[in-house]
Amino acid sequence: MTHLEQLPPSVALIIAAFVALGSILTLIGALGLIRLGNFYDRLHAPTLATSWGAGGILLGSVMMFSTLGSRLVVPELFLGLMMLVTTPVTLMVLGRAALHRDRAEGRAPYDTLPLSKK
Repeated sequence: MTHLEQLPPSVALIIAAFVALGSILTLIGALGLIRLGNFYDRLHAPTLATSWGAGGILLGSVMMFSTLGSRLVVPELFLGLMMLVTTPVTLMVLGRAALHRDRAEGRAPYDTLPLSKK
């Protein structure tokens, strides 16, 4: 008997919904990296993907292993905590580095350009 056969159908549907939602949000974040035009706009897409997309997948994993009781869910909780802490900090540092580079090269930062050039 596999682990999936031991899950009640209602819990399996909830887990599948979390994993599907997380996967869809991660896909939207990846498409945002491709579709958005400049670096400053592209900073927002990975935030969606890592925060909400991976969070949904982690919630599904936590729910599955909590229901089965086969192991502790500490690794998932630690991973989620580390993503919540490191993702905003990393993207803020990248944004500030890009702003510093633009100012050092004499280019106007993206947020100060006139609306016709955006």
